[in-house]
Amino acid sequence: MTAYYSQKQQLPIIKKDLVKVFHSGELLDFKQVDSTILQDVSKRVDKAFERFIVGDSKGGRSGKPRFKTEADYRTMTFSTANNDWIKLVRKNWIYIRLPKLGVVKVRKHRSISDGFTIKQVSVTKKADGWFIQIMLDDSSVPEFAADKITPNWDNSIGLDAVLHEDVYLATSSGEKLPSLKPLRKNQAKLDRISRKRNKRKRGSKARRKLAKKEAKQHQKIARSRQDFHYKTAHKLVRSGAKFFFHEDLNLKGLTKRNEVKQDDAGVYLPNGQSAKSGLNKSWLDAAFGQFFKTLEYIAEKAGSVVISQKPVYTSMVLCYRNEIIFTDCGIRNYWDEQHSLMVDRDVNAAINLKKLGLDIFPSIKRRGGNLSIVGTIDDKLFDI
Repeated sequence: MTAYYSQKQQLPIIKKDLVKVFHSGELLDFKQVDSTILQDVSKRVDKAFERFIVGDSKGGRSGKPRFKTEADYRTMTFSTANNDWIKLVRKNWIYIRLPKLGVVKVRKHRSISDGFTIKQVSVTKKADGWFIQIMLDDSSVPEFAADKITPNWDNSIGLDAVLHEDVYLATSSGEKLPSLKPLRKNQAKLDRISRKRNKRKRGSKARRKLAKKEAKQHQKIARSRQDFHYKTAHKLVRSGAKFFFHEDLNLKGLTKRNEVKQDDAGVYLPNGQSAKSGLNKSWLDAAFGQFFKTLEYIAEKAGSVVISQKPVYTSMVLCYRNEIIFTDCGIRNYWDEQHSLMVDRDVNAAINLKKLGLDIFPSIKRRGGNLSIVGTIDDKLFDI
């Protein structure tokens, strides 16, 4: 944090007089900017270098910090906000005073409860206008905590990320939830706008107009995806389950480019990247990482818990017998002659994730290149 405080010490100095930008010659007047916003910029820079040098809690590092343009800075954070900033509250509007900006009229999207305390205000510029996010602290709202109960077969659900055809999730109860694919559905329109924008001259009014139109299309895709995540999460929570066990997906690895292959002469060989690019886009379009965070948030309010599980071999083992069946991703169904039962691959994996969360999934070891099941599975037919 030494760099952060050393940068903060420079802020009063640059506010005394106009500051000249080296590469453009532009004069900047930092007196017109609130001090807490400048301090937030210093904190962002410090965090960027910390993630690059030290890494996060898991040891992962981000890319090298780059200089940002004024267009990249879209959010102003006022960390010293308090209740005195609210000047007037009407039916659909709020009048709030922002330092250096004055009183701003804001359309209210949700009601504000009595007895709240304002902690922070953020102003963000998006493609379709300006938005204000107010962080509140209400002592009358109890902290949400999961009930002190033990997970069992009846109060838990396993979730398997499918991403096959039009299926988004498979549950251990045998239900398959459909996917939305917002990017795929809007890809043609987005490409058409992008091609028109790229044909226009850089810096022209027509190019800026098309760039704004493209940004609104991206925003529409992102909002429809987020709406789909919330609706799917609410549907799962309304099932009444107290525990949700899902795959701990390595999304970074699933969307990573294939390793380049070269022969002895240095000629590049086919590595299957053209086929994997479509799958990478589908993983990113599904945004399972964002969905499981949304599910965790919704479940916590309902007193439920979302727990991730390492999905090793859960998609291969038959959920009710010591037998490895689904050795290939192309095997979507299996007909069991012994029980006259059609087993779905994805629902079977969801049941195994549930058993893994309940600690009743057998151990599997690889010996001599072959998989062997260590442990027993109850000879019990589950709802699949």
